[in-house]
Amino acid sequence: MNNKSHTREKPYSCEVCGYSFAWKPNMLRHMRMHTGEKPYPCEVCGTSFSAKKHMLQHMRTHTGEKPYSCEVCETSFAQKPHMIEHMRTHTGEKPYSCEVCGYSFARKQHMLRHMQTHTGEKPYCCEICKSTFTEKQNMLRHVRTHTGEKPYSCKICGSAFTLKQHMVRHMRTHTGEKPYSCEICNSAFTLRQSMLRHITVHTGEKPYSCKVCGSLFRWKQNMLLHMRTHTGEKPYTCEICGSSFTIKQKMSLHLRTHTGEKPYSCEVCGASFTSKHGMVRHMRTHTGERPYSCEVCGSLFTRKEHMLQHLRRHT
Repeated sequence: MNNKSHTREKPYSCEVCGYSFAWKPNMLRHMRMHTGEKPYPCEVCGTSFSAKKHMLQHMRTHTGEKPYSCEVCETSFAQKPHMIEHMRTHTGEKPYSCEVCGYSFARKQHMLRHMQTHTGEKPYCCEICKSTFTEKQNMLRHVRTHTGEKPYSCKICGSAFTLKQHMVRHMRTHTGEKPYSCEICNSAFTLRQSMLRHITVHTGEKPYSCKVCGSLFRWKQNMLLHMRTHTGEKPYTCEICGSSFTIKQKMSLHLRTHTGEKPYSCEVCGASFTSKHGMVRHMRTHTGERPYSCEVCGSLFTRKEHMLQHLRRHT
């Protein structure tokens, strides 16, 4: 009986780097890292692999086989390591700890990535502009800003995207899927960010403040738009007459004065309008709705500006 595993004897050495192995097949498999040999091809797509087990794992992307199941929630996985990682979402286990600050992680790659916040290491460099990145994936994504590559396509409408998560998010416009729910009112959202923004409606939280006047905002975008009232910035310009605008929507509305486009129609009389707001205001001539009331005498108005004009009579 061979007892190398007990004696820790490693008689097989790599001729390139000197690494030692107890078993010859392990040494031969390791050698392929140096030679680049990939003797195991996928029968479906032809992709080659240095190890047979890697080829078999890859085959599951074609067959859809997921032989490893979570004992808690029965979610299935193509690879055992992925199932083990998933199990930690149930157990809370975080076996990988940062040697500097002690912070723990469920995945080794997350711990290694975190370590770079201490070392400042950015080992991946864009060959075009020399920007550096802590992760290879982020560098590859960045390169697409130079190449214009959009490798992820919507199977329904063909729209192309630079990032997979953007394509997944776009798909929800077709499927109607809204995976993020508000815990307070159960409103559902397609984006997590939209759900988090919505929650501030319940909490009243306004975490974004203007550095100039101190005004508070629920959403960062609104704060940035507000800042333009101080800076005078008008980044959106009409290509026809050169007029500038603080927000893109106002520029789009303005363009309709040149094109004559009126995309909003009254369902009652068919009158057309350049803006949705104008159409809604017009509808009140049919419904009789007067949503703006005077705080002093209670008079009702269809338009806010008419109510404000009326208020001045009291002052």
